[in-house]
Amino acid sequence: MGQEVEGDILGDEFKGYIFKITGGNDKDGFSMKQGVLVQGRVRLLMAKGAKCYRPRRAGERKRKSVRGCIVGADLSVIALAIVKIGEQPIAGLTDTKLPKRLGPKRATRIRKLFALTKDDDVRRFVIRRKIEKEGKPIRYKAPKIQRLVTDARLRRKRVYKAHKKARWERTRKAVADYHKVVEEYRKKKAAQHKEEVAHKKEAKRASLDKTNAPATTGKDAGKKAAAPAQKGAATQGKTAAPAQKGAATQGKTAAPTQQKAAPTKQAATQQKAPTTQPAKTQAAKKK
Repeated sequence: MGQEVEGDILGDEFKGYIFKITGGNDKDGFSMKQGVLVQGRVRLLMAKGAKCYRPRRAGERKRKSVRGCIVGADLSVIALAIVKIGEQPIAGLTDTKLPKRLGPKRATRIRKLFALTKDDDVRRFVIRRKIEKEGKPIRYKAPKIQRLVTDARLRRKRVYKAHKKARWERTRKAVADYHKVVEEYRKKKAAQHKEEVAHKKEAKRASLDKTNAPATTGKDAGKKAAAPAQKGAATQGKTAAPAQKGAATQGKTAAPTQQKAAPTKQAATQQKAPTTQPAKTQAAKKK
């Protein structure tokens, strides 16, 4: 497939022609597939986008039989395209010239085809097709011109631009209102914060003034001063009583210790006495 061959091998009526192989089918109807370098038939797993296969469901893959792209004796049909016309015309193919069935649809291309200006009406130069059917009147069919500028189109464009401009204005106004509300809210919050700070400072100042206030004078001051003095004396008396109790206990504890200490000295002298008396008696005897 894709190779150009001379038409002489097909017969004398195709002398001078050059054909290009575009496809074909084998005897069983399986079509040739480009890129399969096999002369026979193979089975390939095909998915969406592959030639010789049309999936029925999304994501579907299927294994199908296709014919290779190499021409062989098992082919029953070969599709050829004429690259060069030869000496003799081919009946029904090169001896007739068919008119162009479809013309351009875009307004600029119609102007280019017929060399029109912007002032000319493009709708008068559209290529129309003649449709004839038995038992029905003849009618003509023309394509819809694309990118055609008409009065209705210009009016719609003006309306669209007006709507767009109004939308812009609404957006700008909404943004301005939003910023205004935000600014008011910030000012309100700042005033509240300032008021709270002032209130806290005033409360702190009042507490400091209360702690640093001078002592009161007069009868109330004497009474208030005497009351703490009496309380202090009472507390001193209470503390002195335990001190006396402590001294009494110390006296009681000290006496037994002295009484106990005396016997220990007498016992020591009594124990030492026997040792000294025999020595004195011995000395007296010697004398």
